[in-house]
Amino acid sequence: MNAIRQVQALNKRELENAVPPEASWHADYRDTAYIYIGGLPYDLSEGDIITIFSQYGEPVHINLVRDKETGKSKGFAFLKYEDQRSTDLAVDNLGGATVMGRLLRVDHVRYKRREEEGDEDNVAKIMGDRVPAGRDDDTDDERRRKKRRTSDDEGERRRPLLKEERELQELIVNHDEEDPMKEFLIEEKKEEVARALEKLKSETKKSSRHRGDSRERSHRHRHRHRRRRSEDRSPGRERISHRDRSESRDRRSRRYRDESRTPELRFRRERSRTRSQSVDRRRRRDSRDDDR
Repeated sequence: MNAIRQVQALNKRELENAVPPEASWHADYRDTAYIYIGGLPYDLSEGDIITIFSQYGEPVHINLVRDKETGKSKGFAFLKYEDQRSTDLAVDNLGGATVMGRLLRVDHVRYKRREEEGDEDNVAKIMGDRVPAGRDDDTDDERRRKKRRTSDDEGERRRPLLKEERELQELIVNHDEEDPMKEFLIEEKKEEVARALEKLKSETKKSSRHRGDSRERSHRHRHRHRRRRSEDRSPGRERISHRDRSESRDRRSRRYRDESRTPELRFRRERSRTRSQSVDRRRRRDSRDDDR
């Protein structure tokens, strides 16, 4: 706690006196990018510490001291930044900060790695090659461009080499080094390769556009065919089969026969028959009178 108060008092005195960076007490540690971190909660892992301290710079190496027998954290660590100036920010801003109820002590330190740590930085391996929190400066458009560029590179690696590309490789590898025209020939061949690649890209775009158009036409055809079938199956547009028509005719004829059996219709039919018979008799009588 006394060390934290001393650091805070030094920073306050420098701010009040407007001390330039060259005369600051931080300048004594320009030769080291390591900081000491004490008072860490025992539940924090290396990734948690990196996440906290990455807001003031890019950590490249961390050593969280652990018990050799149990493997549990001892509550302090050593962390190295990519840029030494990040250590000044971390010491000034995180010294005295409270994390999970514990007070952090952050200070400069001249740290020497042990043999088992090796010379390589380990933060990228610990974080799984992910960008630490607070350091993702890429926008969505930049990430999409990077993804598209990566996919294009993979596509170029998968495709076979063009004839011009093979000729360029042979020219670089097998051509006489003492020939003064070699550089000129290589540049000329590179231009041919660029033209061939542009031609290949344009042909690929045309073929992909053609495939897209054919796919869209087939989709429209399937949609139209499906819609026609649904309309044919709808109740308002049902198709009447030959059997249904014959059955409807039979029903009409039966209804006509049933109606013809009513008394009124029978009377009308009998009366018409009687009238026709009387007319016939009158005509025969008239014809006999004429003969006389």
